[in-house]
Amino acid sequence: MDDLTGVVDWSRAQFALTAAYHWLFVPLTLGLGLIVAIMETIYYRTKSVRWLNITKFWMTLFGINFAIGVATGIILEFEFGTNWSNYSWFVGDIFGAPLAIEGIFAFFMEATFIAVMFFGWKKVSRGFHLASTWLTVIGATISALWILVANAWMQYPAGMEFDPVQMRNVMANFWAVIFSPMAVNKFLHTVTSAWALGGIFVVGVSAWLLLRKRNVDVAIDSIKIGGITALAGLILTMGTGHGSAVEVAKYQPMKLAAMEGLYDGSCGQSIVAFGILNPAKKPGNDEKPFLMEISIPKGLSMLVDFRNPDNFVPGINDLILGRELSIDGQEFHSVSYAERIDRGRTAQNALREFGVAHAAGDTAAMAAADAVLKANYDSFGFGYFDDPTEAVPPVGLTFYAFHIMVLGGGLLLLVVLISLWGAYRRRDWLEDCRWWQWVLMLMIPVVYICSQSGWVVAEVGRQPWIIQDIMPTKAAISSVSVASVQLTFWLFAIVFTALLAAEISIMVKQIKKWSKADYQSPNN
Repeated sequence: MDDLTGVVDWSRAQFALTAAYHWLFVPLTLGLGLIVAIMETIYYRTKSVRWLNITKFWMTLFGINFAIGVATGIILEFEFGTNWSNYSWFVGDIFGAPLAIEGIFAFFMEATFIAVMFFGWKKVSRGFHLASTWLTVIGATISALWILVANAWMQYPAGMEFDPVQMRNVMANFWAVIFSPMAVNKFLHTVTSAWALGGIFVVGVSAWLLLRKRNVDVAIDSIKIGGITALAGLILTMGTGHGSAVEVAKYQPMKLAAMEGLYDGSCGQSIVAFGILNPAKKPGNDEKPFLMEISIPKGLSMLVDFRNPDNFVPGINDLILGRELSIDGQEFHSVSYAERIDRGRTAQNALREFGVAHAAGDTAAMAAADAVLKANYDSFGFGYFDDPTEAVPPVGLTFYAFHIMVLGGGLLLLVVLISLWGAYRRRDWLEDCRWWQWVLMLMIPVVYICSQSGWVVAEVGRQPWIIQDIMPTKAAISSVSVASVQLTFWLFAIVFTALLAAEISIMVKQIKKWSKADYQSPNN
């Protein structure tokens, strides 16, 4: 049992490490790619050599980041086969489909047009080159779409059926997988947040130019485009974030409870704007959940359903016990986690009975076992648990990541608005205010922290599930040794850290080189 726990924990750690590093590169690719395409469009319309040089500079940073992002992404997909082979077998027909489409179509599209984007400046017409740049950006976005569809399916497994003969899930409705509300919201939220990150990155780097009094006009123009992109991305991210919260409330209520540190829900539930969790608080005990908190009355109920501020939002204890309340305080009981564990074991036993009957050719017994399996399959994964509290995610990490993301997003929005005001109305202030230029540069790590926090909420908040309610992580792993996973974990940590250091070093050199060039002479 200790070996099993070790393999699960180290496999999760390795996947988290790879995903965290990969997500350092992906949002900058999506956001910076859009900004480069906008800048090249301006060059195409104005024929200004200055805009051509600006476009080429940001395109260079895009290319550096794109290459390293591809390397980490390939490793991430291979880990499903090496570390999570039971999962890959169990749902390979469904999960593999969007990843295959991403590889065949979207990645091929990116690889084709990115060559023209970087090496075709003097070999193709300006119009064809512009089209190639936009198609590269669109290809990267479509690539993200298919990956996010696969991820969203893990959190809300729509469009599937379980085939007891194969003992695996098969796709029943391809369109239900693609257009599930979880997939739509996740795609929009992730891509628009990438626009925000790319815009903040451009603003921060441009502020460094202002600090050094180099290419000031170029820096101001870049701040305008980066700031507008960031503003649009932040506003859309907040809107789609609300939509994501609504879907989480429907399909992953335990994640929502962890995001808010909510143990005992109520009608007209408040939302925590800021709080410090009580580390002694556990499901079922009498400790207070917070050492201190600042809450907005009825905020969480309105987040879940804006039309009903008195809506009941269940907490961790409510979900475990199967308890709900009405507005007048009446208590109702739905399916508790203990009951779901029993139902999950019933489903698993029915699957075993089906296998025995199938081997014996007993069609009547097969039909009876299949009926029991289907009736209880929605709780199949709970059958792997010995205690209901095993289905509770890490509350502290989920809570703090969520609130860092929200508060950081608010700070970024304020900074972007002030920067755009400075660029358009008070240019002299923006050029001369050194402390504000430092603030803009510091927003680069802030936006990365917000971005990483969002993925922590999405992935840690759904633990212990690899497929929501159907398969926990401990049932999904490969038959590998703890030592082999530990070895690859540390190898990946070293390699990814080296790649990140190399990227930062190359980017810094390019930025310094840019600051020494003169893009503001009359000829430019």
